[in-house]
Amino acid sequence: MPAFITLANFTEQGARGIKDSPKRYEAFKAAAEAAGVTVKSAHWTTGAYDIVIVSEGPEDAVLTLALQTAALGNVRTQTLRGFTAAEMGKLVAAMK
Repeated sequence: MPAFITLANFTEQGARGIKDSPKRYEAFKAAAEAAGVTVKSAHWTTGAYDIVIVSEGPEDAVLTLALQTAALGNVRTQTLRGFTAAEMGKLVAAMK
């Protein structure tokens, strides 16, 4: 199953309601599971991003979930496709 890393920053709205962030995460996790996406881990972070989420699932489901989350207005996200060492090995093995 493809892995994805989502980098999120609170919007002004999300920062105002920061106390609700753990509850919003639980709602996100439930929506992810309903969409067939497994949340492997979530971390509130310091630095350039406020939250980092690692998930696995079909690409369409992960991207639809990201759009639904963005529409709520609490975070802005960037979602990256991650590759394991084995997956990367197959990709570079196919190089000519």
